Amino acid sequence: MSGLQRFLEDTRGVDTIPLKMVVYLAITALVVVLAAVSWNNISPVMDDADVDRQLEDAALKISSIQHGYAREITSKGTDGSMCTVELSMPEHVNYVAFGVDPDPDADGNLTNTAWSVEDYTILCSYASGVKTRVLISGEPVNFRKGIFDDGKWVFDEDGYSYGNISEGVVIEGPITGDFTFELVFDGKKQTLSHF
Repeated sequence: MSGLQRFLEDTRGVDTIPLKMVVYLAITALVVVLAAVSWNNISPVMDDADVDRQLEDAALKISSIQHGYAREITSKGTDGSMCTVELSMPEHVNYVAFGVDPDPDADGNLTNTAWSVEDYTILCSYASGVKTRVLISGEPVNFRKGIFDDGKWVFDEDGYSYGNISEGVVIEGPITGDFTFELVFDGKKQTLSHF
């Protein structure tokens, strides 16, 4: 009898092979389920770390233009020092505020409370009500909302009909895109938004 014939006729382990296969498949399924659960638990942490990184990059870029040339607000063109901040926030971010806290009572309503000026900060508000602040190093940064009018970017005095101040810039969700800031002069240096 040849070796191949003996191998094909050997049926001693036939009944244990299906049982082993079921056990191995169950172990594999358990590993896949554990990996999926772990990913769902770590994903929000990864999103928040990415939000912090984006806000710190924005603070660095805004800080870098503060010692540059400031365009006189009445002149045409965009010859003031400028920077572009790239933001791509997850859906659970309600707003990002530059230089202002539009919801100091943290109730989620931006229209029912007087806004508070925070010249050194970029503030991020989450759907859970939690707020994170990133400080901008150096001199105070005065943010103003801009509007393109008559061939030039100027202050938008009516930009926030529900805000009681003209300072600060608020971007409400969903937040994705490039946001440009320019250093301008109107008695003092101010950082004007171009969006």
